[in-house]
Amino acid sequence: MRRGSTESIWRIDPRLVLAVAALAAVLLYLIVSAQIFGIGFPLDDTWIHLTYARNFAEHGEWAYRLGERSAGSTSPLWTFLLSIGFLVDLAPFAWTYFLGWVVLTLMAIHAENVARKLVGSYKPRLPWVGLFFVFAWHLTWSAVSGMETLLHGLIIFAVLSALMSGTRRYLTLGLLAGLSIWVRPDGLTLLGPILFTAFLCEGNWSTRREAVFKTLIGFGALFLPYLLFNLALSGNPMPNTFYAKQAEYEAYWLSKSVTQRLSEYLWPVIASPFLVLIPGVFIWAAKNFRARNWGALAGVIWFFGYIAIYFMRLPAYQHGRYIIPTFPIMYLWGLLGFMDFINSESAFVHRSFVSLSWRMVLGAVLFLFVFLGARTYAIDVAFIESEMVVTAKWAEENLGADAVLAVHDIGAMGYFDNHRLIDLAGLVSPDVVLFIRDESRLAEYLDDRDVDYLVTFPEFYRELISGRERVFSTNGSYAPALGGENMGVYRWK
Repeated sequence: MRRGSTESIWRIDPRLVLAVAALAAVLLYLIVSAQIFGIGFPLDDTWIHLTYARNFAEHGEWAYRLGERSAGSTSPLWTFLLSIGFLVDLAPFAWTYFLGWVVLTLMAIHAENVARKLVGSYKPRLPWVGLFFVFAWHLTWSAVSGMETLLHGLIIFAVLSALMSGTRRYLTLGLLAGLSIWVRPDGLTLLGPILFTAFLCEGNWSTRREAVFKTLIGFGALFLPYLLFNLALSGNPMPNTFYAKQAEYEAYWLSKSVTQRLSEYLWPVIASPFLVLIPGVFIWAAKNFRARNWGALAGVIWFFGYIAIYFMRLPAYQHGRYIIPTFPIMYLWGLLGFMDFINSESAFVHRSFVSLSWRMVLGAVLFLFVFLGARTYAIDVAFIESEMVVTAKWAEENLGADAVLAVHDIGAMGYFDNHRLIDLAGLVSPDVVLFIRDESRLAEYLDDRDVDYLVTFPEFYRELISGRERVFSTNGSYAPALGGENMGVYRWK
């Protein structure tokens, strides 16, 4: 009786274990954030999504400012999901965190299922592969960021893990690639590994043509509506952010040396529990290369290509959030490689020792980063709340209703403030993109638009703020502690 009871305990569905663990991870981050400063989001861009979501839910308009349709949301699907929170009165926080928990849980469950499928000897009672994904701090941070990052990572992970597993469901893969576009424009790159695999894995031209046809049909079914959606909003096939971000950071990024740029991209990878898994990636890659697993190798080629695209265009700021969607498949490679090494005949004599040592080190590093990640998240939230949110609320309460504001970080300003805004980052003011870093032309532009106040961090526009009266400063402690300056409101006229 006792034995049966014990076995029944261990028969708890791994999916339930992972769901509870993901909830615990999310709550830990929120509790630490609440203790250090308060509940919020670690990125100003989250408030952009929420502004669009609120207007769509409450007024049926896809607009940042009511009456002005725009394509400033990089992720229409994520914005739509957030809009549900306003319909059920759980926005902006509870519903957003709930979505993050759901996606993190699905990510962990999928990782656990793939590991059990690909490694026959992996049948543990405790789903530790899935638990690694739950507690890997970049993924937990993304789950409570309010951004589409983790959802994008889940779709990428689903496509690449399916190719690695040898699937031939090309229509489904095409649909997933098309769906990814609605989450982030760079989802377009997923077509590459799918078509690469189809050409190399199918035995003749007839089956290759069929595979390509199914892939493109699935992809086109979702991609064409996406193009029409953006064209209707802005006249461009991609959202405004696609063009604005590249223009904004072009001069800054070109000023960096290759060494500096590499260090920026390597740091998010090194500052994570993945550091312990790096040898496993090489073991996994060598095994799949020898086996000519073209689906797996297609994922590797895609990984480096994806990183290279961002490396050439944008800095890896904010913990590398633009490349975080690549982390799940990277984690899986490392975990599979180490499991393969531990179970190999060459390691048989010392298998128990190696297995125990590796798991202890991995567990210790993962545990350490759980708390470091939670604190990092809390500091990020404190920065956004004490600078962007405080400034937005002050502007709403203290500036005249007819005032026109030129703003660089428009997220919190759009959500908490109702003034007419000119977006200096070009997300909802796309005409700025042509001269986004030319301060003399920006000054003329602000004059032409009858701007009354400039809202920005001083370091962003030294020329624009020169000689301007500063009517408000947040005086927050977190921005200076992080090496920056406080956001201010400057009288323009």
